[in-house]
Amino acid sequence: MTTLGSCMINNIFSFYYVKLFINKYKISEGAFHQSQVVYMVWNAVNDPLFGYLQDTSEVPCCSRRRLSILYGAPLYSLAFLLAWFPWRTYTPGDWLSGLHLMVALCAFDGMLTFVLLAQSALFAEISSQHHSRLRLIKYSQMASLVGSSSVLFCGVLSKNMEDFASFQAFTMVIAVVSCGCMLYTGFHSETRFDSKGSESNAVKTDQTSHQSAFSLSTLKALTWQILINRDFRLFVIMNFFQVFMLAFFNNFTMIFSEHLIPPGALPSLAKSIMYGAGFICPQLLVLSCERLLHGLGYYRIILFTFYVEAVLAAVMFVLGPQHYYILAFFLTLNMVIIQATFSLFGLPLADIIDTDMQKYKRSSPLSSMVFGTNALFTKPAQSLAPMIVINIFNQFGYEELKDAGRESDPRALESLHSVMFYLVCLVPMCVAAAQVLAWKPFSIRYSHTVDAKYIDN
Repeated sequence: MTTLGSCMINNIFSFYYVKLFINKYKISEGAFHQSQVVYMVWNAVNDPLFGYLQDTSEVPCCSRRRLSILYGAPLYSLAFLLAWFPWRTYTPGDWLSGLHLMVALCAFDGMLTFVLLAQSALFAEISSQHHSRLRLIKYSQMASLVGSSSVLFCGVLSKNMEDFASFQAFTMVIAVVSCGCMLYTGFHSETRFDSKGSESNAVKTDQTSHQSAFSLSTLKALTWQILINRDFRLFVIMNFFQVFMLAFFNNFTMIFSEHLIPPGALPSLAKSIMYGAGFICPQLLVLSCERLLHGLGYYRIILFTFYVEAVLAAVMFVLGPQHYYILAFFLTLNMVIIQATFSLFGLPLADIIDTDMQKYKRSSPLSSMVFGTNALFTKPAQSLAPMIVINIFNQFGYEELKDAGRESDPRALESLHSVMFYLVCLVPMCVAAAQVLAWKPFSIRYSHTVDAKYIDN
């Protein structure tokens, strides 16, 4: 239920916020970059901080996964609404729109981190058996399938945000429904480690220290133990590029399609369906691959998707931008493959948590800390992607051309469209190659063929 609720609001937020602040609120490039830098720092710091608190705190709302979700859900849904309601009528380059973006990003990500870290820890702690985790993945994808339809309905009802009042009304309804779904998890979920009253003592025993659970030295020691795991480092490098690609397509697919695909070739309703498919179909793909996950394991499937992404980008580059339907299919397929692959990343992280628990003989896993430390290095990619792309766009006149559209200087518009097409093709191709190099040495490849690494209590 947390997956259902979070998907409803996360997908809408990531898909619409860049276009909203750039095209409607008309934020300046400088203010946009400043907000993204602050967001990047906060985004990286809050994950290990909240992870450490949730794994070592004796305060129930932090230490109990269920209570973290229960108390965090209402604030999470309220933070989602911050972006969609302007603080006043903004003029182009208004400084307040920059502050608005900064607050909206930091508030939303802070609550997202607090709630979803607890959910990620639930995934690793409910069971250590591979087949049980695959079943959880299946249920999660079914929930994501329903939750991701929010982008489709939002696009249709608001005419891809052209009817802004309808868009705002829809986000309010989604926020309430999302909160209710997450509250259900908060009231009803259980794990093997719900007797966490002694977890803080267990962590201190592992460190053979008499310091308090919140000491800086303990945090350093636990983080170092996670970082020296070679498989963890390889996963983080690969995941950084995956998060970059997710942000790249989630934030800019709408802008790419509006500029590269003429309205006559693909009407607004068709584009709404295309955007919705980009968020709905990944779950269908993961659900259809359940047998492959049992038979081949996640390692081979993830590696295969990187090769597919590179080949598809190369083919699109050779075909050129004039094939509008193929380009629309390519954009949608990229969103589907990248999101579907990302949905599997809980499996390698759960195996890394199991390895860490065995190696250091912990009485309970450092699930939130592992997820949080991973996020420390990968979350900055969410800010780097829009910063880099907007900077490239504006070097080719996007800030002036975005409103003029096809009535502006044809040569300037053609130059901008060429750059957009090169980005659409070359970025996935280069990133997929880097991911192959990072992922190939990963050594936990056969967890799907062995029994649980420790016995469920």
